[in-house]
Amino acid sequence: MQPLSPLDPTHVTVRDWIAAWGGEVADVALEAARKRIAPDVVSFGTHADVVHGIDALFEQQWSKVWPAIEGFRFLVDDLVVLASDDHTQAVAVVGWDSTGFAADGSRFTRPGRATVVLARADATGPWFGTHTHFSLGRDVPAATHGRAPEGE
Repeated sequence: MQPLSPLDPTHVTVRDWIAAWGGEVADVALEAARKRIAPDVVSFGTHADVVHGIDALFEQQWSKVWPAIEGFRFLVDDLVVLASDDHTQAVAVVGWDSTGFAADGSRFTRPGRATVVLARADATGPWFGTHTHFSLGRDVPAATHGRAPEGE
């Protein structure tokens, strides 16, 4: 696998997938995001060790983190895409940013990075996530306690 130029059509389709998924994370659109991920996904992240399957990922990671942050976005301008020769598998390496909430309701910057493995049946088909790994940046609190009440 070699890094692709940002102008490569496969890079563009991966970038579009990552950007759309990031929008779903930001909107806490759990059901829409679920449709992007393979049923047999294997993942890990802040709240979950290795999990097998979309249901486990949904319950052990997404449903715990996404509602407890705001302003999530992938840093797609810095996206690196590696692809197989036949362009049916790709690895997206991308930073992200969000805002977390301390126990007292104060906000903190919550940056991190992700690796997403994508697969598709052929070089023009839709991508599906087969592996995701999210990690927080150094010295970023692992706990986020949810959005502050309206008006604060």
